[in-house]
Amino acid sequence: MNLPTLKILPESLAIVKCARMEDALAVNGAFFSLTRTSQEISLVCEVSAVPANAVEVSRPWRCIAVVGPLDFSLTGILAPIATILAEARISIFALSSYDTDFILVRAETLEAASEALQQAGYKILSQPC
Repeated sequence: MNLPTLKILPESLAIVKCARMEDALAVNGAFFSLTRTSQEISLVCEVSAVPANAVEVSRPWRCIAVVGPLDFSLTGILAPIATILAEARISIFALSSYDTDFILVRAETLEAASEALQQAGYKILSQPC
């Protein structure tokens, strides 16, 4: 099986719970992901862009992206990555876009996450931070 290439994104990210959609939509930055359910509004954004009136904030997180685009017919991309990190006792927050998957790890575990994935055979590209 060919393992996908991974890339560490340079941004320091926050996972945010917002009270109002307007607060989340006012955020700017290079990385922005918004999820709304009937129970909550969740936002992933750069630490520097966290809305002032956020309900809850977890920071800092770093992002390991699967280099895409990925075809929707592909299966088993995220599961082995999550398993490797779980075995290394590294907590993740996963999300996806149309083209690829993103695995967020707490900033202090980024080096250990990168090492675990590389030991499992993944190639990881780094961008300057």
